[in-house]
Amino acid sequence: MLSSVSLLLLALVPYVFCATELIQPDSVLLKPGETLSITCRVSGASITDSSHWGTAWIRQPAGKALEWINTIDYDGDIYKKDSLKGKFVISRDTSSNSVTLQGKNMQAEDTAVYYCARDPRVKHVDNIPVQKHPV
Repeated sequence: MLSSVSLLLLALVPYVFCATELIQPDSVLLKPGETLSITCRVSGASITDSSHWGTAWIRQPAGKALEWINTIDYDGDIYKKDSLKGKFVISRDTSSNSVTLQGKNMQAEDTAVYYCARDPRVKHVDNIPVQKHPV
């Protein structure tokens, strides 16, 4: 009986999280030294609604773990990974309900899959201390 209940709970999980959709481009190709600009459009929730939490950018280089870059909260507060502060800027456009990541002077070591994601309102992500900055 326990395994039947577990399967039922797993079957319900996708329905809990699919109310909000984050849409970003399939791919972006840059030359060394160019500026990265990726926009993530949020559908199904307002980025200024406190129940939305925040929108984050993370990246995953081939064969490596996910790395959190930054988050912009529903009220416009920005949280950044200290070691990437000078590299990436996060901004939002409330009129289009979107969040943009810009990366300066992109190099081969910045090659990765970049993702936008919902982020709960926390001051630590995966035990990485971050700093809060008003927009």
